[in-house]
Amino acid sequence: MAEDFAKAVEDGLKLAKRIYLGKDKAVMTAPKPPSPPVQGLADYYLPSAPMVYAVISDPGFVDNPDFPSYQPHVYGRCDPPALIPLQMSGVDLEVNCYGDTAFVQISGKWRVHCVMGSHSCDCRIAVPMGNQGSILGVEVDLPKKSYSTELVGLEESKCIEKIARPQDGGFMKPHIFMLTIPQVDGGTNISIKLRWSQKLLYNDGQFTLTVPFSFPEYVTPAVRKISKKEKIQLNVNSGIVTGILCKATSHPLKETKRHAEKFSFLYESEVLTWSKTDFSFSYSVSSSNMFGGVLLQSPPLYDHDQRDMFCVYLLPGSQKSTEVFKKEVVFVIDITDSMQGRPLEATKNAISSAMSKLGPEDSFNIITFSSETSLFSASMELASKEAIERATTWLSTKSTVEGSTCISIPLEHAYEMLSNTSGSLPMIFLITDGAVEDERNICDQMKKRLKNSGSLCPRIHTFGIGSFCNHYFLRMLAMISRGEFDAVCDLDLIDNRIQKLFSNAFSTVLADITVDAFNDHEQIEVYSSCIPDLSFESPLTICGRYEGSFPDTLKAKGILGDLSSFVMDLKIVRAKDIPLDRVLSRQEIDLLTAQAWLSENKQLEQKVAQLSKVTCNISEYIRMVLLEKNKIDKAIESSGSQKVKKTDPHKIKDPLAPRKTLLQSLSVGFGDLTATAENIRPGFEQQKLPDAAEVFLKATSDCCGRMCNRCCCMCCIQCCSKMNDQCAIVLTQIFTALAFIGCIECCTLCCGQDGQ
Repeated sequence: MAEDFAKAVEDGLKLAKRIYLGKDKAVMTAPKPPSPPVQGLADYYLPSAPMVYAVISDPGFVDNPDFPSYQPHVYGRCDPPALIPLQMSGVDLEVNCYGDTAFVQISGKWRVHCVMGSHSCDCRIAVPMGNQGSILGVEVDLPKKSYSTELVGLEESKCIEKIARPQDGGFMKPHIFMLTIPQVDGGTNISIKLRWSQKLLYNDGQFTLTVPFSFPEYVTPAVRKISKKEKIQLNVNSGIVTGILCKATSHPLKETKRHAEKFSFLYESEVLTWSKTDFSFSYSVSSSNMFGGVLLQSPPLYDHDQRDMFCVYLLPGSQKSTEVFKKEVVFVIDITDSMQGRPLEATKNAISSAMSKLGPEDSFNIITFSSETSLFSASMELASKEAIERATTWLSTKSTVEGSTCISIPLEHAYEMLSNTSGSLPMIFLITDGAVEDERNICDQMKKRLKNSGSLCPRIHTFGIGSFCNHYFLRMLAMISRGEFDAVCDLDLIDNRIQKLFSNAFSTVLADITVDAFNDHEQIEVYSSCIPDLSFESPLTICGRYEGSFPDTLKAKGILGDLSSFVMDLKIVRAKDIPLDRVLSRQEIDLLTAQAWLSENKQLEQKVAQLSKVTCNISEYIRMVLLEKNKIDKAIESSGSQKVKKTDPHKIKDPLAPRKTLLQSLSVGFGDLTATAENIRPGFEQQKLPDAAEVFLKATSDCCGRMCNRCCCMCCIQCCSKMNDQCAIVLTQIFTALAFIGCIECCTLCCGQDGQ
């Protein structure tokens, strides 16, 4: 999909050369960008900052809406449509950071500078997000209409008649959200507000924020007299951490406010060209030792759960001399046929790199599985140079095999190998791209075994590749064993993200963490059943709810790398300027969804759905819709000139109500047993289109009249609301003509059935 997008943008930039900008202006919309690398076309044209594109199907419409060029008419159509990047006339970035979470809002203005004033085109918005980005909302303001996104429950979504095509709303890549606004007139100015959340990276006691903010040259207006204003507002509230120090920034920020744990910066300037670099900012925490605290807050009025919220956070500090644990590691790798190619090769590379980082006192083993299991060694091997070389050679000979996916047997083998460890931290790394039928049983069995294992029981760190594996099964398996979970749907990121998972686990500095009041206080609910270990490379956040009064003092206990006990007092603060419900919502939704999946609890599912809607976070139990509001209708209503016919109120819809379009599902789902059984490779996921019957029943009121590429008639291949009489007449004529000339293929496109 990314390659198709890049080709469409390349075609769009070629089309843009037709645009005439006036007597004293160049014909092109902007200076010619440097030629993209042959091997990296997709990456070159992917958006590196929020962008808006004109979707061009008819190249004859491409022209300056203010100065017609009167160029020769271009015949034919663009299939697929070309994408012309729209010029931007202003951008405002606002970032609010709370601990390791950032809320980003970008407001910008774009102009449809490339379409005749007498015509219109769809406009496609692209929103690239930073580390672990999660889209929160899009608002679009036009002269006659406005659009906005909204989250609705699954039951409510079934009543929405209009369904968007996959390319009109969804993720092009896991970090790039796309949304199409229909039929915007040439020359229109578009105001857009984009909101998302993302995580700050943490390394060596330093937090770093990176926001995609690098605009290509061709979005700069060619007319230099147009004012181009760029503004960045940054607000940081680190919680209860004091003594913070600003380290680096990509743009010339000016400090406007500072108070203990809070500070603000501002950058505002008239520019000739838009920002060419991503916005980045980093700050460090002064403490060199492990420390932590607790934030308390009452719930907002709209929250369905009116219990108070708490957040415990632990930071490892910047002292690298803290001793890490001796490790016993078993790598459990899926080698079913679906892992063929990049997934398996990237996994092998990551494991080879991880083994090289083991110390001589550490031990390891490797298990590969499909329907059968294969072991590198019958017992654990010390991580000597010779043993690692043998393991690397053995692993390189492993290739994918046909067969079903069986996780329980290799997982049991790995657990047995680590059952008698002492003086070390046992770890299992499970890497798979498939789902299995006995996932709940695997979780139940592992929970029983871990419960009887005592301290320093095996940690199960899980990594999912693609969307066919059940991310919530893997998350739950990690949760019950104090391990970590991660997953990727972008195959290019496999190696990097697996190595990050290994690095976090190998850097564990505090294990078997407990908080004294959690076990003794029945009114406190912790969303994570077992508290994960604290790694030197990542802070730890524990969230939950409580009723009544919270304890006045709190202590966190754990085991250090030298196996000595560690006790830490936690500072308790009531958060005033931190929206704790929003900061914790993403973690809360993921943990509760995993619990709802395991227990098959409908009440938990409803709780997640409500939490998703009020915090605007995507989840498995909601769908996103695009709301369209007509400003003209509102003006008529306010003037009181609208006439309303006397009709049964139960049989008509409010004409002033926003029109809703249901977008494709944005969640990852609970795995796909069929795709796993058929060994379909990750990266080959297809967007689920509504079946022909659903499309026809929900067929809509204004026939788009788009040209079918397989015949010369105007073929109604997509509609917008309910079918009207004229549309029915046209369809009847079309199908009669098609039957006569035998154009069965086109008929199949139109109604999804064989034209018999």
